[in-house]
Amino acid sequence: MTDQMQTRIEARPDTAVRANPARDTWNVLTRELKPVVRDPFTLIFSLVQPLVFLGLFAPLLVGSSGAPVGETLQWFVPGVLVMIVLFGTGATGSNLQYEMMTGSHERTLVAPLARSSLLVGRALKEIAPIVVQALIILALAWPFGFTINVPGLVIGLALLAVFGVGLGSLSYTLALKTKDREWLFWGVQQTLIFPLLILSGMLLPLDEGPAWMRAVSTVNPVNWVVQAERALFAGDLGAIEVLWGWVAAILLAVVGLAVGIRAMRKSS
Repeated sequence: MTDQMQTRIEARPDTAVRANPARDTWNVLTRELKPVVRDPFTLIFSLVQPLVFLGLFAPLLVGSSGAPVGETLQWFVPGVLVMIVLFGTGATGSNLQYEMMTGSHERTLVAPLARSSLLVGRALKEIAPIVVQALIILALAWPFGFTINVPGLVIGLALLAVFGVGLGSLSYTLALKTKDREWLFWGVQQTLIFPLLILSGMLLPLDEGPAWMRAVSTVNPVNWVVQAERALFAGDLGAIEVLWGWVAAILLAVVGLAVGIRAMRKSS
């Protein structure tokens, strides 16, 4: 009897679900996208800040520079697109922090999923909102004289996606490190976001700024992404700024994913 039972146990098929990084990343990605699909209004609501800058700041630039509206928008709109990524993905770690505070993240950790997929899937989810919001901004600016170079648009959106994945990964890493201390997450996030924004030449050109600001901007990855987007939308696909923009975005994505995956694997 004992031998028969042992034979049955040995013959029982292994039905355990094992981690598969590619499959698990896809599952996490689709899980994260479902709330966005069910409630697309959140995408529109998050555009309020960029639209305020576009509607109120752009006319000031037109008045101060004396340049035509279309020319001013050609310089300003690419910076607004980068702003969407900067503010949107830079704050996305707060969603993970909320999951940790409610216990949802702990339940996810015990699931048979690769730990790396929990971060990579979330980071890739940021691409969809970036593309949708960027297209809305471009559609609003186009009637006012903003011209769109189609190859530059495609490459520019891809660049924004890579940049968003890196920035989103760093935001998730910050959430994993700060855990339930919301004040610390937002304190660090706000302390970093605004210097990165101002020192990127996103809103105002830095050509006439102090020498120290111009020096710091050269090591600011956001600055190079902004310059690359301006060159791409102007149709100058071979500009050196495009190359440096891609270098900055890829380096940010590699660093963000590396430290984020490490933090996720250590999370408990």
